[in-house]
Amino acid sequence: MSIADDFKAFLDNVKVDNSNTISLRYGEITSVLNRKFRDTDSKTANSLQVGSYGRWTAIKGISDLDMIYVVPNVKWDTYKDGGQSKLLTDSKDAIKGRYPLTTVRVDRLVVQVLYNDFHIEVMPAFKLADGSYKYPDTANGGAWKITKPQAELDEMRDANERKNRNLRRLCKMVRAWKNKYGVGMGGLLIDTLAYKFMEQTDEFDSKSYLYYDHMCRDFFKFLSEQPKQSEYAALGSKQRVRVKKRFEKKAEKAHELCLDAINAAGQANERQKWREVFGNAYPAPVSQVVEKASDEPTFRQTEEFVEDLFPVDVRYDMRIDCEVTQRGFRPMRLLNILTGHGFLLPQKSLHFFIVDKQELPKDVEIYWKVLNRGKAAERRDMIRGQIIRDEGKWEKHEDTDFRGDHLVECYAVYNGVVVARDEILVPIRVEEP
Repeated sequence: MSIADDFKAFLDNVKVDNSNTISLRYGEITSVLNRKFRDTDSKTANSLQVGSYGRWTAIKGISDLDMIYVVPNVKWDTYKDGGQSKLLTDSKDAIKGRYPLTTVRVDRLVVQVLYNDFHIEVMPAFKLADGSYKYPDTANGGAWKITKPQAELDEMRDANERKNRNLRRLCKMVRAWKNKYGVGMGGLLIDTLAYKFMEQTDEFDSKSYLYYDHMCRDFFKFLSEQPKQSEYAALGSKQRVRVKKRFEKKAEKAHELCLDAINAAGQANERQKWREVFGNAYPAPVSQVVEKASDEPTFRQTEEFVEDLFPVDVRYDMRIDCEVTQRGFRPMRLLNILTGHGFLLPQKSLHFFIVDKQELPKDVEIYWKVLNRGKAAERRDMIRGQIIRDEGKWEKHEDTDFRGDHLVECYAVYNGVVVARDEILVPIRVEEP
């Protein structure tokens, strides 16, 4: 298969696979609110699918969906004077009547409907003459604010056509990278930066899948060189999109990985190189039967992959760190040791923990994965790699028993979805004499 075929397969693997269920629930919520505010039961009229799903840039595993319900203008007098909370509560009560066993709650700007497999945030709003929407904000006593999602939807559609349908595909591939490396970027920020990249070049305007390796390479270079700024103007609407966490270093690493993958073109490890960029949704290398020597150790392949256990939709930034201790020595951070030696010696105790817990939801569940690599792990049949739930302390203790490049990963799972992840490579060597 060619590189074009591989990228086609990759994009097919990440496409949303529960669109029928999503559409059904959008329709049911719309019908409930139409009965509440209009005495009709239409499942399509007076609502707008917004966010990544509405812009057609979402991928498999999406768990955070958005919709605007258009409240009839004749209801304005009911809510205009301090009625922000009442509008949200009335909408919540109507939806709760349809889903009595589902968690439905008001969260400042929206009504959250928390299904088992995803949740929908419903924003009741009044449509204005210019196509924008006036929506309620219950913070600080309440206010009415303006949003312009239709301008974003229209510009994404038009730009995608101008760019030979490459823009939306790039947005989806960037989401796969974001989910693999736990990059805390919102969907609108990804789409805005992909839009800015495509608008500043015409190199891919007449190209398609065969050139996606170069398109991804150039995009990550563009992303790594972004100036440090706190916000961007969103495509179409020009509304402000906040930058929660810096992404340039991870983008720089992605650019390097793209260069490695391009240099591996035609080689047996080419697909594996691209999987290092985008994860397991990229096609796997063709398996080859390799004759083993009679004295070569056999081992069980016990590694698990979080994508097989939960949907992945990274929305929060999370970082793990490690404290290294050894009897008779003061504790040190792993990064400092690696900076000095480039590796870690055996017979040390490792304490992995999560840094900056405040951003994560309070009732998030933590899982850990410890993967041992190298000949010593294979000889001892100690590959490990199982994904294990944290015992409630948000930490993991390990020992450096044998040589190899070991990997520790941490996952934050909220409502059954991986919403944050991070990893640390632990290279263990025997110091040369």
